[in-house]
Amino acid sequence: MYAAAIPEPMQRSRGEASVALAQGATGLRIVGLRQQGSAKCILPYGAHGRGGSPEIVFLNTSGGLTGGDQLAYSVDLGPGVEATATTQTAERVYRSSAGAARVKVTAEVGAGGWLDWLPQETILFDDSRLDRRTVIDLAPGAGCLMLESLVLGRAAMGERVSRIAMRDIREIRQAGRPLMLEPLQLTAAALQAGAAGLGGARAIASIAMVGRGAADLLEPVRRALDEPGVMAAASAPEGRLMLRMLAVDGWPMRRQIARCLAVLRRGAPLPRVWQM
Repeated sequence: MYAAAIPEPMQRSRGEASVALAQGATGLRIVGLRQQGSAKCILPYGAHGRGGSPEIVFLNTSGGLTGGDQLAYSVDLGPGVEATATTQTAERVYRSSAGAARVKVTAEVGAGGWLDWLPQETILFDDSRLDRRTVIDLAPGAGCLMLESLVLGRAAMGERVSRIAMRDIREIRQAGRPLMLEPLQLTAAALQAGAAGLGGARAIASIAMVGRGAADLLEPVRRALDEPGVMAAASAPEGRLMLRMLAVDGWPMRRQIARCLAVLRRGAPLPRVWQM
């Protein structure tokens, strides 16, 4: 008799990428760059975001996430540095057979600096599991614009999501004081909860803006909330600007996000890697 074969453990992806920028005697400099595993970070030459600031593009070369995968992105901006950080494409979270995929995003913005964190959407497939935490630490006088968007399956492919386990925590702090703490938990029950849950929406998004002039953009951004198939609202509590969106599909939500970002970024173009 032959001994029963022992199954090999499935390979899991690990990735970590970080970049640090600072002002030097001759201008903006890269003072730190680290890439490991499936995570990469590029600063495409000639790509500029708000006010001519540099763009940072993160990418996951594993092609997506599943249970047990780990991914970490980090940005460190020195005093007075302004930058836009994004992802090269939508992140896909596939069916998991063992545990959750874990993603950690951290950013530190020095005094007087500014970060636009504008990742492309996360696409969640049926039976996917994701545990993600995003934390932006602002020094006094610094500000940020944070976007997170989720799409439940690809409508054009006829995909439906009925089972899911996602925990997503987003936090913005300034000088150690919490300014925003937004936990989101998606389960099968939430998907089936009707108006008390997602109300049948297949895509959701949240945009937060903290810093100089944020509250002044409330009325202009409200006038931009006019995309058919998207239900959206904006508010400005205590000098912050908050937007929430529910959409029937990812494409109308993406168009609505683009119009809102044009207002919030005062006409600056979307990151070059975004395809619209």
